[in-house]
Amino acid sequence: MDPPSTSQQTVLTTKQRSECFEARLVLHAAGIAADANFHDGVWTLLVEHDVYPVATAELAAYRAENVASPTRELTPFPVHGGAAVACWAYAATLILVAILAAESAFGYAWDQAGRMQAGKVMAGEGWRVVTALTLHLDLGHILGNLLFGTVFGLLAGRILGGGVAWLGIVIAGALGNWMNAWAQAGTHTSIGASTAVFGALGMIVAHALCRWALTQEKPIRRWSPLVAGVLLFAFTGVGGENTDVLAHVTGFLAGLVIGWSGSGLPHRWLARMDVQIVAGLAAVLLVVSAWTIALAVAG
Repeated sequence: MDPPSTSQQTVLTTKQRSECFEARLVLHAAGIAADANFHDGVWTLLVEHDVYPVATAELAAYRAENVASPTRELTPFPVHGGAAVACWAYAATLILVAILAAESAFGYAWDQAGRMQAGKVMAGEGWRVVTALTLHLDLGHILGNLLFGTVFGLLAGRILGGGVAWLGIVIAGALGNWMNAWAQAGTHTSIGASTAVFGALGMIVAHALCRWALTQEKPIRRWSPLVAGVLLFAFTGVGGENTDVLAHVTGFLAGLVIGWSGSGLPHRWLARMDVQIVAGLAAVLLVVSAWTIALAVAG
């Protein structure tokens, strides 16, 4: 290109050709002639001295209008490990308790000792909100919770890591059972992992909501994860003759709260294996402790 005229002044210096020509278009749209020059790997944009103040003002206004704000496009979230292992542990726990309950192992009536009975929970037998999560009516009941629990648990585990996610899922299930007990008559009973399963769904939805909240999308787009979650809940959580719909609702709501809180955890912290192991062991300890107390009281 031709060397700049002595009557010209530089309004932009960049190594990016696209940036230089974008600025040139902005100036041309404002009726300001500008010349692009390339030398030693650097692009310069030149205007006449007399229009230099106007040109700099136009470019400054353009940059202000297009200043980087929360992006409309979501950046991929980090995927954390341990999700598959945690799901295997979940499946093993449900199967083990099912076998022990079916055999009345150690002479205990596991169903009676562990089921969520609203009146007893409100009277102080809080361990039942955890033990009830591991009991099931029949093979179809446990298979359904194994399927959906594995799917939702795997997704939650990839977001938060297997240990942290399942600690949150167990807590969401327990909290959901407690809210259900509070809202129901004292004679109401409930068993099954589905309260925790829908807690996992709530955690996934809450995480997606937090991510979309950082964008400048329209409200309908930012709230779309909740709409999708509610539709999925309606499709999977309200059918069946023996379905405790309120337990599913409370589990989902508890999952939303826990998932919203968990979305604020730093990724560098979630990426630590020791954190995931400790959280996973805490989830196991909650279940084992609840059953230990339940059987001790039943004995």
